Amino acid sequence: MSTSAYFRPVTRSQAAQGGSKFADLKARAQALQTTRSRGGKSTPTAHGGPSSSAEPTGSQKTAQKRVKREHTKIEYEAKAEGDAKGSGRSAKPKTAPSSIKKERWEPGRWREQLENIKRMRATRDAPVDSMGCQTCPDKDASPKVKRYHALISLMLSSQTKDQMTSAAMKRLIEHGLTVDNILKTSDQKLGELIYPVGFWKTKVKYIKNTTQILKDQYGGDIPTTVAEMVKLPGVGPKMAYLTMDVGWGKVEGICVDTHVHRISNRLAWLKKPTKVPEDTRVALEEWLPREHWSELNWLLVGFGQQTCLPVGPKCSGCLNKDICPFGKSQLRYSKNKKSPKK
Repeated sequence: MSTSAYFRPVTRSQAAQGGSKFADLKARAQALQTTRSRGGKSTPTAHGGPSSSAEPTGSQKTAQKRVKREHTKIEYEAKAEGDAKGSGRSAKPKTAPSSIKKERWEPGRWREQLENIKRMRATRDAPVDSMGCQTCPDKDASPKVKRYHALISLMLSSQTKDQMTSAAMKRLIEHGLTVDNILKTSDQKLGELIYPVGFWKTKVKYIKNTTQILKDQYGGDIPTTVAEMVKLPGVGPKMAYLTMDVGWGKVEGICVDTHVHRISNRLAWLKKPTKVPEDTRVALEEWLPREHWSELNWLLVGFGQQTCLPVGPKCSGCLNKDICPFGKSQLRYSKNKKSPKK
């Protein structure tokens, strides 16, 4: 058999095509081997060959996870809303956790200080004990008239010592201290009865105007609330709270006068010093237990009249001298003043 039977002659164009196909197959095999060695996935190239795709970076993975979580949350909320609609129940809104309740501020050793004041006031021999507003009403009068007496005595007590207030109240009661009789009394006569209380001319007008309001709006009685009480001419918060306590037996707040204001600041019973009695009242009511509100006024007023005086306080004889900031400073000052100069 001749050799021409097995080998046919090949043209140049056919040889070129065969070489191109062989090169293409070889390139595909090399690309596939490279992809497997790197652990990547092959994707077809533009000309049909495999191509390795790079793995996502760390930031890309985080972004993919974040998107997936957000998508899951949205689907869950939508499902919850759908379930609520289907069951006829309204979806409950999420509420923020309640804030932690702060502890109430209170001054240190205040209970010990208060007990010491009670011990010093045990004899009840201060002017307020025998001539205060609670002692001024006529004992034989009706409850309605007694309430009127309590209000008038407190109106007179402003900027006035208890001795003068008590004397003026006795003269008024002898004259006839009722709503109708005061309205019939001339301003001149009323002034003579209450003189020499502080600002007696102004108080004559206040008493007349207030008495007229009581007759016209309250049937001759006094108001039953602090809000109505302070609307009366010449009646401030201190008078209103004490009148409610004495007249109606209602403890609506702490009665803070000049004594309570001064002593509360000296004992450091306030978060920060106050300048006016009304600010002192608000500060005290923030921490002082309510069971002490009624007694605080007469305790501190008598204590201020006898021991904790405005000028020349008797700190050396006070039971609180070692636990009172003001008392300790006063005693230290007195000691330094008496010591001889070197």
